[in-house]
Amino acid sequence: MSFNLNRINPNQTQVLFHDGRFETLTNEELEEFLLQMGLNEVNETIEQSVTD
Repeated sequence: MSFNLNRINPNQTQVLFHDGRFETLTNEELEEFLLQMGLNEVNETIEQSVTD
């Protein structure tokens, strides 16, 4: 499943899926989502998306 992250404020991030769906998650929800997706380096992923 492909997705992009878009930080919308300090405690919320939008997860934009390539099929057009999106979800707005809190930092805690985002961390859980990324762990479920198999991304263990959560902070590095978040930092990368914020700077892109």
